[in-house]
Amino acid sequence: MATRTGRIVAGFFVQDHPDADAKAIGALPPRFGLLDDSSDRWNTFKARISELNAVATPGTQYKVFFFSRHGQGFHNAGEAKYGTKVWDEYWSKLNGDEEFVWGPDPDLTQLGLDQARAARELWKTERAFGIPLPERHYSSPLQRALRTFHETFVGADFLDGTPLRCTILEYLREESGEHTCDKRFPRSVIAHQFPPPICGFEDGFSEADTFWKADERETKAHVAERALQIFDRIFSSDRETYICITAHSGIINGFLRAIDTDRPRYPLVTGGVLPLVIKAVDV
Repeated sequence: MATRTGRIVAGFFVQDHPDADAKAIGALPPRFGLLDDSSDRWNTFKARISELNAVATPGTQYKVFFFSRHGQGFHNAGEAKYGTKVWDEYWSKLNGDEEFVWGPDPDLTQLGLDQARAARELWKTERAFGIPLPERHYSSPLQRALRTFHETFVGADFLDGTPLRCTILEYLREESGEHTCDKRFPRSVIAHQFPPPICGFEDGFSEADTFWKADERETKAHVAERALQIFDRIFSSDRETYICITAHSGIINGFLRAIDTDRPRYPLVTGGVLPLVIKAVDV
């Protein structure tokens, strides 16, 4: 049970309005969607966030989240090939076809890699205008998300020597069950592919995937419940203000549902970034 409520603070990004058109906005709009297009835009933004936290009543916090959806994976290519209905009913339950392998835990396609690198370039562009770097990174354990994090941030020259650390959370995975693409690799395999010190697991992360079930699809309500637990964890334990979460459409929309049950789904495209200012209040 969460110990705080949250809401999205509108007026900073084009995406923060409930009626924002994700298709029209696209994956990576200029300035990540920041409404202020002045040359001093990010310094103004940081000053405003600092001011909000400085005058906040006890028990109230403001944080800035950059929700990053992974680039195109081989399962996305498979769904595009067959169509969503046939994909959900048949192909998603297999490990692949004669062209693609998407289960378990598919990697990025070449397009997916290019999308992650496009995000890297936008971070570099906006860093020249003072965009605040994420102070905390979290990622899904599925390799399409971890690969996106890696291609976007690891070794990037815009980090200016800032240490890069990413915590892998089990609950940041995609809506789970039935679809083989949502079954993760064992912890030891993930650790080999994305080793420390950059990537590390939360305490208690299991070797085997005990979350995924072959015969049961997770409900969207349950996805929102685990998003709420992550939300509560971050506001309870993280002093940092700027948070980057690299994950999936399902869990990103789980966050939106957990914060505002009436807010429409935001269909963030692969490789897209959704920035939001979120206010949390202890209850």
